Amino acid sequence: MLYKIKQSNIKMRFKSKANNDQSPTWLKTLAYGGLVFLHFPIVFILINAFVAHNGNNTYLTLKWFSAAFARDDVMSAIALSLKVASVATLLALIMGTMAAAALYRRNFFGKEAITTMLILPIALPGIITGIALLSAMNILKIDPGFWTIVVSHATFCVVMIYNNVVARFRRMPHSLVEASMDLGADGFMTFRRIILPQLATALLAGALLAFALSFDELIVTIFTAGHEVTLPIWLLNQLARPRDAAITNVVAMMVMLITAIPIIAAYYLTRGTESISGSGK
Repeated sequence: MLYKIKQSNIKMRFKSKANNDQSPTWLKTLAYGGLVFLHFPIVFILINAFVAHNGNNTYLTLKWFSAAFARDDVMSAIALSLKVASVATLLALIMGTMAAAALYRRNFFGKEAITTMLILPIALPGIITGIALLSAMNILKIDPGFWTIVVSHATFCVVMIYNNVVARFRRMPHSLVEASMDLGADGFMTFRRIILPQLATALLAGALLAFALSFDELIVTIFTAGHEVTLPIWLLNQLARPRDAAITNVVAMMVMLITAIPIIAAYYLTRGTESISGSGK
Protein backbone atom coordinates (compact mmCIF):
# COMPACT_ATOMS: atom_id res chain seq x y z
CA MET A 1 0.00 0.00 0.00
CA LEU A 2 2.80 2.36 0.95
CA TYR A 3 4.58 1.52 -2.30
CA LYS A 4 1.48 2.43 -4.35
CA ILE A 5 1.14 5.76 -2.53
CA LYS A 6 4.79 6.62 -3.26
CA GLN A 7 4.36 5.62 -6.89
CA SER A 8 1.27 7.83 -7.28
CA ASN A 9 3.13 10.76 -5.67
CA ILE A 10 5.98 10.33 -8.17
CA LYS A 11 3.51 10.32 -11.08
CA MET A 12 1.84 13.48 -9.75
CA ARG A 13 5.23 15.22 -9.56
CA PHE A 14 6.05 14.27 -13.15
CA LYS A 15 2.66 15.55 -14.35
CA SER A 16 3.00 18.85 -12.53
CA LYS A 17 6.54 19.25 -13.88
CA ALA A 18 5.33 18.53 -17.42
CA ASN A 19 2.54 21.09 -17.05
CA ASN A 20 4.97 23.72 -15.75
CA ASP A 21 7.53 22.93 -18.46
CA GLN A 22 6.31 25.53 -20.94
CA SER A 23 8.24 27.39 -23.61
CA PRO A 24 9.86 30.61 -22.40
CA THR A 25 8.34 33.92 -23.38
CA TRP A 26 11.26 34.97 -25.56
CA LEU A 27 10.95 31.79 -27.63
CA LYS A 28 7.22 32.34 -28.16
CA THR A 29 7.93 35.95 -29.14
CA LEU A 30 10.49 34.85 -31.72
CA ALA A 31 8.12 32.22 -33.12
CA TYR A 32 5.18 34.59 -33.45
CA GLY A 33 7.46 37.31 -34.77
CA GLY A 34 8.72 34.97 -37.48
CA LEU A 35 5.16 34.11 -38.51
CA VAL A 36 4.25 37.79 -38.70
CA PHE A 37 7.39 38.55 -40.72
CA LEU A 38 6.54 35.80 -43.23
CA HIS A 39 2.85 36.60 -43.63
CA PHE A 40 2.77 40.39 -43.28
CA PRO A 41 3.64 41.01 -46.98
CA ILE A 42 0.65 38.85 -47.95
CA VAL A 43 -1.61 41.28 -46.08
CA PHE A 44 -0.25 44.16 -48.19
CA ILE A 45 -0.91 42.20 -51.39
CA LEU A 46 -4.49 41.52 -50.35
CA ILE A 47 -5.12 45.14 -49.37
CA ASN A 48 -3.57 46.65 -52.50
CA ALA A 49 -5.64 44.35 -54.71
CA PHE A 50 -8.76 46.22 -53.54
CA VAL A 51 -7.36 49.76 -53.21
CA ALA A 52 -7.33 52.52 -55.82
CA HIS A 53 -6.14 56.11 -55.69
CA ASN A 54 -7.72 59.18 -57.22
CA GLY A 55 -5.61 62.18 -56.41
CA ASN A 56 -5.56 62.44 -52.64
CA ASN A 57 -8.49 60.05 -52.26
CA THR A 58 -8.08 56.37 -51.54
CA TYR A 59 -11.03 54.02 -51.92
CA LEU A 60 -11.91 50.34 -52.17
CA THR A 61 -12.73 48.96 -55.59
CA LEU A 62 -13.00 45.78 -57.65
CA LYS A 63 -11.89 47.39 -60.91
CA TRP A 64 -8.44 45.79 -60.77
CA PHE A 65 -10.07 42.37 -60.96
CA SER A 66 -11.98 43.27 -64.12
CA ALA A 67 -8.82 44.85 -65.55
CA ALA A 68 -6.82 41.69 -64.82
CA PHE A 69 -9.41 39.35 -66.36
CA ALA A 70 -9.66 41.59 -69.42
CA ARG A 71 -5.98 41.13 -70.25
CA ASP A 72 -5.21 38.36 -72.72
CA ASP A 73 -1.69 37.79 -71.37
CA VAL A 74 -3.04 37.13 -67.87
CA MET A 75 -5.72 34.71 -69.06
CA SER A 76 -3.33 32.82 -71.34
CA ALA A 77 -0.78 32.50 -68.51
CA ILE A 78 -3.49 31.20 -66.15
CA ALA A 79 -4.75 28.73 -68.76
CA LEU A 80 -1.23 27.46 -69.47
CA SER A 81 -0.44 27.00 -65.78
CA LEU A 82 -3.71 25.12 -65.23
CA LYS A 83 -3.04 22.81 -68.19
CA VAL A 84 0.56 22.15 -67.14
CA ALA A 85 -0.43 21.45 -63.53
CA SER A 86 -3.28 19.14 -64.60
CA VAL A 87 -1.20 17.05 -67.02
CA ALA A 88 1.81 16.93 -64.69
CA THR A 89 -0.44 15.78 -61.84
CA LEU A 90 -1.94 13.05 -64.03
CA LEU A 91 1.52 11.77 -65.00
CA ALA A 92 2.64 11.92 -61.38
CA LEU A 93 -0.43 9.95 -60.28
CA ILE A 94 0.38 7.13 -62.69
CA MET A 95 4.12 6.99 -62.00
CA GLY A 96 3.88 7.58 -58.25
CA THR A 97 1.21 4.92 -57.72
CA MET A 98 3.10 2.34 -59.79
CA ALA A 99 6.35 3.09 -57.96
CA ALA A 100 4.67 2.83 -54.55
CA ALA A 101 3.01 -0.48 -55.48
CA ALA A 102 6.34 -1.90 -56.67
CA LEU A 103 8.43 -0.77 -53.69
CA TYR A 104 6.30 -0.87 -50.56
CA ARG A 105 6.54 -4.63 -49.79
CA ARG A 106 9.49 -5.93 -51.78
CA ASN A 107 13.13 -5.84 -50.72
CA PHE A 108 15.67 -6.12 -53.51
CA PHE A 109 19.09 -4.85 -54.45
CA GLY A 110 18.93 -1.17 -55.41
CA LYS A 111 15.59 -0.43 -53.72
CA GLU A 112 17.04 2.37 -51.59
CA ALA A 113 18.75 3.87 -54.65
CA ILE A 114 15.44 3.93 -56.56
CA THR A 115 13.67 5.52 -53.59
CA THR A 116 16.39 8.17 -53.36
CA MET A 117 16.10 8.89 -57.08
CA LEU A 118 12.35 9.39 -56.70
CA ILE A 119 12.78 11.88 -53.86
CA LEU A 120 15.87 13.63 -55.27
CA PRO A 121 14.13 16.12 -57.63
CA ILE A 122 12.23 17.77 -54.78
CA ALA A 123 15.15 17.53 -52.34
CA LEU A 124 17.61 19.29 -54.68
CA PRO A 125 17.51 23.06 -55.13
CA GLY A 126 15.27 24.02 -58.03
CA ILE A 127 18.10 25.67 -59.93
CA ILE A 128 20.09 22.39 -59.93
CA THR A 129 17.08 20.45 -61.22
CA GLY A 130 16.41 23.11 -63.85
CA ILE A 131 20.00 23.14 -65.13
CA ALA A 132 20.08 19.34 -65.24
CA LEU A 133 16.84 19.16 -67.23
CA LEU A 134 17.98 21.90 -69.61
CA SER A 135 21.29 20.09 -70.20
CA ALA A 136 19.42 16.86 -70.91
CA MET A 137 17.14 18.64 -73.40
CA ASN A 138 20.13 20.19 -75.16
CA ILE A 139 21.87 16.80 -75.42
CA LEU A 140 18.69 15.17 -76.79
CA LYS A 141 18.03 18.22 -79.00
CA ILE A 142 14.53 18.76 -77.59
CA ASP A 143 13.04 22.21 -78.00
CA PRO A 144 11.62 23.67 -74.76
CA GLY A 145 7.85 24.02 -74.74
CA PHE A 146 4.65 22.79 -73.14
CA TRP A 147 5.68 19.14 -72.80
CA THR A 148 9.11 19.91 -71.41
CA ILE A 149 7.42 21.96 -68.67
CA VAL A 150 5.02 19.09 -67.97
CA VAL A 151 7.79 16.50 -67.73
CA SER A 152 9.95 18.72 -65.53
CA HIS A 153 7.03 19.34 -63.16
CA ALA A 154 6.12 15.66 -63.08
CA THR A 155 9.62 14.79 -61.85
CA PHE A 156 8.99 16.52 -58.50
CA CYS A 157 5.20 16.10 -58.37
CA VAL A 158 5.64 12.32 -58.36
CA VAL A 159 7.16 12.62 -54.88
CA MET A 160 3.86 13.95 -53.49
CA ILE A 161 1.96 10.96 -54.90
CA TYR A 162 4.59 8.40 -53.94
CA ASN A 163 4.86 9.53 -50.31
CA ASN A 164 1.08 9.52 -49.78
CA VAL A 165 0.43 6.23 -51.56
CA VAL A 166 3.34 4.27 -50.08
CA ALA A 167 2.31 5.36 -46.58
CA ARG A 168 -1.23 4.16 -47.23
CA PHE A 169 0.03 0.87 -48.70
CA ARG A 170 2.10 0.22 -45.58
CA ARG A 171 -0.95 0.74 -43.34
CA MET A 172 -3.20 -1.43 -45.49
CA PRO A 173 -3.16 -5.13 -44.44
CA HIS A 174 -2.15 -7.41 -47.29
CA SER A 175 -4.67 -9.93 -45.98
CA LEU A 176 -7.38 -7.92 -47.73
CA VAL A 177 -5.76 -8.61 -51.10
CA GLU A 178 -5.21 -12.26 -50.23
CA ALA A 179 -8.84 -12.65 -49.15
CA SER A 180 -10.03 -11.10 -52.41
CA MET A 181 -7.89 -13.49 -54.42
CA ASP A 182 -9.13 -16.47 -52.36
CA LEU A 183 -12.71 -15.49 -53.17
CA GLY A 184 -11.99 -15.70 -56.89
CA ALA A 185 -11.31 -12.07 -57.85
CA ASP A 186 -8.64 -11.45 -60.47
CA GLY A 187 -5.96 -8.80 -60.19
CA PHE A 188 -7.98 -6.04 -61.86
CA MET A 189 -11.08 -6.74 -59.76
CA THR A 190 -9.01 -6.76 -56.57
CA PHE A 191 -7.43 -3.44 -57.51
CA ARG A 192 -10.79 -1.83 -58.39
CA ARG A 193 -12.83 -3.17 -55.46
CA ILE A 194 -10.24 -3.47 -52.66
CA ILE A 195 -7.06 -1.49 -53.26
CA LEU A 196 -8.39 1.60 -55.03
CA PRO A 197 -11.03 2.46 -52.36
CA GLN A 198 -8.31 2.18 -49.69
CA LEU A 199 -6.01 4.49 -51.68
CA ALA A 200 -8.68 6.99 -52.76
CA THR A 201 -8.06 9.72 -50.18
CA ALA A 202 -4.27 9.30 -50.39
CA LEU A 203 -4.39 9.64 -54.18
CA LEU A 204 -6.65 12.68 -54.01
CA ALA A 205 -4.57 14.38 -51.32
CA GLY A 206 -1.35 13.69 -53.20
CA ALA A 207 -2.88 14.96 -56.45
CA LEU A 208 -4.02 18.18 -54.78
CA LEU A 209 -0.56 18.79 -53.33
CA ALA A 210 1.09 17.98 -56.67
CA PHE A 211 -1.26 20.35 -58.50
CA ALA A 212 -0.52 23.19 -56.07
CA LEU A 213 3.22 22.54 -56.30
CA SER A 214 3.17 22.54 -60.10
CA PHE A 215 0.90 25.56 -60.47
CA ASP A 216 3.24 28.01 -58.73
CA GLU A 217 6.59 26.48 -59.70
CA LEU A 218 8.96 29.11 -61.06
CA ILE A 219 12.64 28.16 -60.97
CA VAL A 220 12.46 24.85 -62.84
CA THR A 221 9.94 26.35 -65.28
CA ILE A 222 12.32 29.15 -66.25
CA PHE A 223 14.83 26.58 -67.55
CA THR A 224 12.33 24.38 -69.38
CA ALA A 225 9.63 26.78 -70.66
CA GLY A 226 11.35 28.24 -73.70
CA HIS A 227 8.99 30.92 -75.04
CA GLU A 228 6.01 29.71 -72.99
CA VAL A 229 4.80 32.03 -70.23
CA THR A 230 3.22 30.41 -67.21
CA LEU A 231 1.60 32.45 -64.45
CA PRO A 232 4.68 32.51 -62.15
CA ILE A 233 6.85 33.65 -65.09
CA TRP A 234 4.28 36.34 -65.89
CA LEU A 235 4.46 37.56 -62.28
CA LEU A 236 8.26 37.63 -62.47
CA ASN A 237 8.14 39.72 -65.64
CA GLN A 238 5.72 42.15 -63.97
CA LEU A 239 8.37 43.18 -61.43
CA ALA A 240 9.80 45.47 -64.12
CA ARG A 241 6.40 47.16 -64.63
CA PRO A 242 5.51 49.11 -61.48
CA ARG A 243 2.56 50.81 -63.19
CA ASP A 244 0.76 47.46 -63.28
CA ALA A 245 1.32 46.82 -59.57
CA ALA A 246 -2.39 46.69 -58.76
CA ILE A 247 -3.10 44.08 -61.43
CA THR A 248 -0.03 42.14 -60.32
CA ASN A 249 -1.42 42.10 -56.76
CA VAL A 250 -4.72 40.70 -58.04
CA VAL A 251 -2.97 37.93 -59.96
CA ALA A 252 -0.70 37.16 -56.98
CA MET A 253 -3.78 36.85 -54.77
CA MET A 254 -5.31 34.43 -57.28
CA VAL A 255 -2.14 32.31 -57.22
CA MET A 256 -2.24 32.19 -53.42
CA LEU A 257 -5.88 31.11 -53.44
CA ILE A 258 -5.43 28.49 -56.16
CA THR A 259 -2.47 26.95 -54.31
CA ALA A 260 -3.85 27.29 -50.77
CA ILE A 261 -7.20 25.62 -51.42
CA PRO A 262 -5.72 22.26 -52.59
CA ILE A 263 -3.26 22.23 -49.67
CA ILE A 264 -6.03 22.82 -47.12
CA ALA A 265 -8.23 20.23 -48.82
CA ALA A 266 -5.39 17.69 -48.77
CA TYR A 267 -4.90 18.29 -45.05
CA TYR A 268 -8.55 17.60 -44.24
CA LEU A 269 -8.66 14.59 -46.57
CA THR A 270 -5.72 12.86 -44.88
CA ARG A 271 -6.65 13.85 -41.34
CA GLY A 272 -7.97 10.91 -39.35
CA THR A 273 -6.93 8.26 -41.90
CA GLU A 274 -4.43 6.53 -39.60
CA SER A 275 -6.78 3.57 -39.24
CA ILE A 276 -7.57 1.67 -42.43
CA SER A 277 -10.75 -0.25 -43.05
CA GLY A 278 -10.14 -3.92 -42.44
CA SER A 279 -6.95 -3.42 -40.43
CA GLY A 280 -8.52 -3.62 -37.02
CA LYS A 281 -7.60 -6.29 -34.52
